[in-house]
Amino acid sequence: MSNKELFHFTVGQLVEILRSLPQDLPVLTSGYEGGFENFFEPDIIKVKHEPENMYYEGEFQVAEDGDEETFNAVVLRRVVRDE
Repeated sequence: MSNKELFHFTVGQLVEILRSLPQDLPVLTSGYEGGFENFFEPDIIKVKHEPENMYYEGEFQVAEDGDEETFNAVVLRRVVRDE
């Protein structure tokens, strides 16, 4: 599977899309079950692809020492609110 099939956007593509939008709009990410949340500053982390994961576990996971076929990705982590 090529990166074009695996990922929806690169940083450059996202920047171009964001550049074309009104610059005063807020940016959110999806919530745990529904709705939307704020997110932390984008971060680069080492991840691994696990397409067999259940949808609620995510197709990509944080890589651990010794994992094979890992790569860096920019991640927008949502803010988790404890109630």
